[in-house]
Amino acid sequence: MRGAVSYIARMIRPILIHPDPRLKKLCEPVAEITPDLRQLAADMLETMYGAPGIGLAAPQVGVTKRLVVMDCIKGGPPEPIVLVNPEILWASEELSVYDEGCLSIPDQYAEVNRPAEVQVRWTGLDGEVQERHFTGIWATCVQHEIDHLDGKLFIDYLGPLKRQMITRKMQKLKRERAREGSGLQD
Repeated sequence: MRGAVSYIARMIRPILIHPDPRLKKLCEPVAEITPDLRQLAADMLETMYGAPGIGLAAPQVGVTKRLVVMDCIKGGPPEPIVLVNPEILWASEELSVYDEGCLSIPDQYAEVNRPAEVQVRWTGLDGEVQERHFTGIWATCVQHEIDHLDGKLFIDYLGPLKRQMITRKMQKLKRERAREGSGLQD
């Protein structure tokens, strides 16, 4: 989603950059709400806000569990949501187009068609099952993040040429970051 720019300051956990094989894995369901899971969710929220972004899925920080955090409020009081084992129960036939981006694919955006509305069920950190009808940017975000749990990226909705172009840019970015991290200079 726009605004998902690649800032490194204030991130608690490093965000994996595409192509990383961990981003393409199907995530395991969370078996129980534990203190470690609560800490992971808190770290993910801080990482998401620091990036800054509006959503983050556990595989983006290298954890292959079905956990998502999101907050689509910009310019107002935060409304963070933590979704454990989220599932889409219903999706509208009506589609919406949004210029999506991803913290794992920094500074790259493309229009993606998704259902305009979805009904989602998940478990909260309190262990209670919750359901919500999402519309607008919230609907786009929750679908984008649930896709991550299934090993799918927003670029998978694009044509092969556009997808390859973005993947090459990310490979170059990873090489540049590796050189910067190792102290090598051109």
